[in-house]
Amino acid sequence: MIPVTTFADKKVAVFGLGGSGLLTARALKAGGAHVIAYDDAPLKNEQAKAAGIETANLADIDWTGIAALVLSPGVPLTHPTPHWTVQRAHRENVEVIGDIELFCRERAKHGAECPLVAITGTNGKSTTTALTAHLINHAGRDAQMGGNIGVPALALEPFAPGRHYVLEVSSYQVDLAPSLRPTVGILINVSADHLDRHGTIENYAAIKTLVVAQAERTAIVGVDDRWSREAADRVERAGKHVERISVEGPVRDGYFADGPRIMRASAGKPFPAAQLTGIGSLRGTHNAQNAACAIAACVALGLDLPAIQKGLVSFPGLAHRMQAVGRKTTAAGHILYVNDSKATNADSTSKALASFTDIFWIAGGKPKAGGIESLSEFWPRIRKAYLIGEAAEAFAETLQGKVDHEIDGVLSKAIEAATRDAEASGLKEAVILLSPACASFDQYPNFEVRGKAFADLALALPGVSSLSPR
Repeated sequence: MIPVTTFADKKVAVFGLGGSGLLTARALKAGGAHVIAYDDAPLKNEQAKAAGIETANLADIDWTGIAALVLSPGVPLTHPTPHWTVQRAHRENVEVIGDIELFCRERAKHGAECPLVAITGTNGKSTTTALTAHLINHAGRDAQMGGNIGVPALALEPFAPGRHYVLEVSSYQVDLAPSLRPTVGILINVSADHLDRHGTIENYAAIKTLVVAQAERTAIVGVDDRWSREAADRVERAGKHVERISVEGPVRDGYFADGPRIMRASAGKPFPAAQLTGIGSLRGTHNAQNAACAIAACVALGLDLPAIQKGLVSFPGLAHRMQAVGRKTTAAGHILYVNDSKATNADSTSKALASFTDIFWIAGGKPKAGGIESLSEFWPRIRKAYLIGEAAEAFAETLQGKVDHEIDGVLSKAIEAATRDAEASGLKEAVILLSPACASFDQYPNFEVRGKAFADLALALPGVSSLSPR
């Protein structure tokens, strides 16, 4: 844990006591702060008390002398309306920040020499974060990985010479981290998401852009969408060093995909930087984008290309993101079971659908705005769809007359039906793909639990052998 000493001897209010919230309260207390914490869930307050954290309803306390409100990133800051704690903090002229901001202030005080890579984007940020950390570690350096990827930033090892930090940061976290100034900032892409939290895509894109706009050494920006392309131009005009990333065509300065090769260009002159052929964990165009971003970050940190190539080959992939979990041999060939539970919107699912053919697709859950209409170009790849959760009926309407489908409701029924049909298809390589294009919250607490359920169900089927750790 990284103790937060920047609020030593000060009173700090903490709202939201989930995993990162409770850790934040403990880190503040360890650094000498007087912490008053609260959560709407009584059980969370009891857990905090058991951990030695003072709790009190923040609506009832005296806010005199409160130095900051540390807000859980999932709590509304601006849209649809500010949370009542935010409104109270504003009335009391108290700053509202998050755990990433605490990390940044502590780094400025105790770890300014420690390189920080901050990674954001609508899709691909977890894979890019995991790959970047893997490449740094594989090259013999110490990379601490955390943030939105599952390990709170303050849960990482304390600052030390030579230690690198690689943080995935969501728009929610960036919104609460005004002093986020990474050594290397990465903006992979921007598409419509979380608009209930940010109001408009313009607001959402502006928040994402801060990660690269405030980078101290290098700004790495994917330029295959309008919002990111405009961000790259603005950041460059502001005087930052920008490395552009594209999988759609060459760039003058940056990295681009040429089939399975990642090319590096300088002043319009390209040369090979890396080769992705045969790396199953980096299959698909979207992973070429992720890899190019990670390669650019590592080059900016001083790693050489041969070391990076060795790290790419050994990358195990990210759990729940196009993760091959099992294989079953059939008379005609085999069935591959792929867990893409992390695909919680249509744009993310499109990456998986583009990476396979002869797909038996399991989709559905708590629907996101826009549904799956945008995936129509992939309908010819889908042999049949198996629909689950709240979105099942709406998805069935979209697929009617275009893709064979059935409504199964729950994951267990869907995987049994998909296996039955894949076996009967006589295909040499059938793919049973869980890529829901939906949040999990109608049936599962998070996408990780949903993905593990898929893997468990697949591996419990007769004849299915495991392909990856769970």
